[in-house]
Amino acid sequence: MTLDEFNDCCGGFTAATKVVQWGGSHVWKIGGKIFAISELGDGGNKVGDGTTKPVAIAFKCSDMSYRLLPDIEGIIPAPYLARAKWVRVEADAEFSDEDRQAYMAQAHKIISTKLTKKLQKELGLN
Repeated sequence: MTLDEFNDCCGGFTAATKVVQWGGSHVWKIGGKIFAISELGDGGNKVGDGTTKPVAIAFKCSDMSYRLLPDIEGIIPAPYLARAKWVRVEADAEFSDEDRQAYMAQAHKIISTKLTKKLQKELGLN
């Protein structure tokens, strides 16, 4: 998954917003709470021929997914975020883009359900 594909995916979720922080990482939030992060920012994602190379991503996941996903080659508990049940998926992990997209959709849902009912309504999540 390239940075553009990552951003297109996350940008398609209701009320999702992006900020670039931490040295160029693209950080996607809902209601001010992070649900997905690219671990390669603007400065290093272009290959010499102008194409965009794949990026490592991290996202929030369910308890069960957190237990199962690290069994897949290239997926580890996310540094600094593991205690909150986040995983890091390396660019070359044996994990399809469709699976990445599905898990990011799940991350968006997990985080959005933790928002207050009032904020959920304001963001059009009900």
